[in-house]
Amino acid sequence: MYKILRKKVLSDTGNDRVVLLDIEAPLVAKKSKPGHFIMFRIDEQGERVPLTIADSNVETGAVTIIAQEVGATTKQLGRLEAGDYLLDFVGPLGQAAHYPEHKHVVCIGGGLGVAPLHPEVKHLYESGSHVTTIMGARTKEILILEEEMRQNSHVLHIATDDGSYGIKGFVTNILQGMIDDKEPIDLVIAIGPIPMMRAVCNLTKQYNIKTLVSLNSLMVDGTGMCGACRVTVGGETKFTCIDGPEFDGHLVDFDEQMRRLAMYRSQEKEVLNTEPCGCGGSGGCH
Repeated sequence: MYKILRKKVLSDTGNDRVVLLDIEAPLVAKKSKPGHFIMFRIDEQGERVPLTIADSNVETGAVTIIAQEVGATTKQLGRLEAGDYLLDFVGPLGQAAHYPEHKHVVCIGGGLGVAPLHPEVKHLYESGSHVTTIMGARTKEILILEEEMRQNSHVLHIATDDGSYGIKGFVTNILQGMIDDKEPIDLVIAIGPIPMMRAVCNLTKQYNIKTLVSLNSLMVDGTGMCGACRVTVGGETKFTCIDGPEFDGHLVDFDEQMRRLAMYRSQEKEVLNTEPCGCGGSGGCH
């Protein structure tokens, strides 16, 4: 059993509630590196869900995860509080991010993608790279981890779709401006929704700028046995759980990835429509 040490609601705008949880998992914290993820299960009846490690603390043994309450399991996770427990918390999984020496790295996070981007930004900043971070969100209210990213970036840009904060537009608008201004860019790391990562890659490919993306494929076991998280990269089949989650963005088949992410949308909707309200049957509503 893994204890929840802290819970914090990062944003709550109806359909975009995002929660941060610190989980007591000292062995995971000790081995965790940027790019790693975990698989958690709330209880015996629960499904296994992957989440990228947003931060870890070896001294306290805490591993930070951030989740948006979208599906049935993440909504159940969001109802838990500090002092509650998770049944399973397995990790660190996947390949840790590896960076050759780069002078200038542009780190781009869209929406909830800022969470897995955070440890990478922190690592690059502390290891001596010049870090420019670009954060994007639909609106200011759902922007997360701004101060944490600001503390670990030499330059921070923000874009919102509605113009409520930063520039009005997309992360690619800011990146295009940097390219037009002839800023030397050695590496781009983009993490976020598939359309955003694909747009970034389409842009950087024109200028031959190496770009890494982190894929959030559907997973079952997270250890390479089931093959559910397969993705096509450079014409070859890769497993996100053991070969990734980071890949060369210019080689990823994003169309296939989008199709696979939508495979169980109807089943997820059915589960949400039949999910218990939490009254345990005593409220007379089941």
